[in-house]
Amino acid sequence: MSDAAVTRPTPSQSLLLRNLAVFAENRLAAGSAILVLIFVALALFAPLIAPQDPNATDLFRRLQPPAWQAGGDWAHVLGCDALGRDILSRIIYGSRVSMLVGATVVFIATSIGILAGLAAGYLGGWVDTIISRTVDILLGFPYLIFAIGLMAMMGAGLGNIILALVYKEWVIPCRVVRAETLATREQEYVEAARALGASNRHIMLREILPNILSPVIVVSTIRMANVIILEASLSFLGLGVQPPTASWGAMVADGRAFIMQAWWVSTFPGLAILLLVLALNVASQGLRDAFDPRFHE
Repeated sequence: MSDAAVTRPTPSQSLLLRNLAVFAENRLAAGSAILVLIFVALALFAPLIAPQDPNATDLFRRLQPPAWQAGGDWAHVLGCDALGRDILSRIIYGSRVSMLVGATVVFIATSIGILAGLAAGYLGGWVDTIISRTVDILLGFPYLIFAIGLMAMMGAGLGNIILALVYKEWVIPCRVVRAETLATREQEYVEAARALGASNRHIMLREILPNILSPVIVVSTIRMANVIILEASLSFLGLGVQPPTASWGAMVADGRAFIMQAWWVSTFPGLAILLLVLALNVASQGLRDAFDPRFHE
């Protein structure tokens, strides 16, 4: 028999695998995760999947109904908008904006929140005071009103949407990480690392962070749904991505004037928002149940 060591999963890897197995047993959450992955695939491969050019106008097809209604055409399954643009293609391309904004904002905000939360929770003192008071001030502003004010100052655009949402989104993971760090910094393995002369940076990033990532991942997944709604709200108000770029919120706004005679213009983009946000919320609930030991028997 070979003397080569057999590769075995570490305790943290074993715990991760057990948590993923618990998540997979939750069929509703697993199905929701698959639906989210479908939206991700639509965003990544939109040029290959979309049946039409999303920005191509054809006034002869203005407000053409869905294919199953009288006057519809299977070349435009979900119908056309007021400029004759294919709604299905615009929904597929609109998923790019929603997924890009949601993923980018959550990634940047979570990264900032993790660093700020670790510093506040572990270092304490004036560092904790400054970070905590900043978080309290930002939480005092309603999120949408805060974002609208920033967008009014900075101007519409994809980059400005991301910045406007990151400005406040980081406070949520920051509070979670701070609370988890306060509960973890007195654990035996942290004390052992401190006794061995490890630096604060090493302790925060190598000892504490890997052990508090699970709740951060769950919170980030939940917040992504909220960010997508906020992006759609800003686009609905005309402060988001500008035409002709397809955005679900802007598509809903475009159909308001025709809602009685052309319900499909607003309804189908609205359903896309509903499905994605609902799937993210259900999947995040499943992640919470799987990764939080308080929900385990």
